[in-house]
Amino acid sequence: MNNVQKRNLLALVAGALFGAGLAAAGMTDPRKVQAFLDLFGAWDPTLVFVMGAAVTVTLVCFRLVLRRKTPLFDDKFWLPTRTDIDFRLVFGSVLFGIGWGLFGYCPAPAVGALVYGHSEAFLFVGAMLAGVFVEWGWRRIRGS
Repeated sequence: MNNVQKRNLLALVAGALFGAGLAAAGMTDPRKVQAFLDLFGAWDPTLVFVMGAAVTVTLVCFRLVLRRKTPLFDDKFWLPTRTDIDFRLVFGSVLFGIGWGLFGYCPAPAVGALVYGHSEAFLFVGAMLAGVFVEWGWRRIRGS
């Protein structure tokens, strides 16, 4: 097995583990997310604990992993280098927030929710993919 195959297999395992964690925490249920966002109604704080656990694991693991000179299956670490805040970042964040608030889905839980066969998950993922392809096409047209 070459490095690309190992990297893809590792990505598949990591994605499956992430999806299983989301499902176990109930984050593939949009009502749970919407209840978290309903501060003045039937507020459900469990998403705070899911986010807190994710941030804690990330803080610890990033420190450990970045001590290495290179990743296990690549020549270098692919970390973000941009630090500016531009229109695309703000606009994308606003769209993400609107979608999350209205529908209770963000990309990973929506893909995970497809397993349950809920029609709204298929609609959300379809709209998300359409948006990805529109943006991809726009970039190709503009040459950026």
